[in-house]
Amino acid sequence: MTATSIASLILGPLLGVLIFLFIFRIVLTWYPQADGTRFPFNLVVVPTEPFLIPLRKLVPPIGGVDITPIIWVGIFSFLREILLGQQGLLTMLNRV
Repeated sequence: MTATSIASLILGPLLGVLIFLFIFRIVLTWYPQADGTRFPFNLVVVPTEPFLIPLRKLVPPIGGVDITPIIWVGIFSFLREILLGQQGLLTMLNRV
């Protein structure tokens, strides 16, 4: 097993889980009464908040709406496609 295939096996599920968490975080923004410090919401808030805090300093809320989770879904989806997609870098290296 090569290093690129190991990286693919780790990055694929990791990026998939992160995308899922941020999509769930977007849904949580529709329910401001949901307490992010209580179970089960903290299962989504705790792993995503470290990504959102620095980006919120660069991208303020637009019209009172926090768009940073949407930006992270885009970033992680882009990374997943560039690295692991059909023509992704790690995919192409595994074929060699």
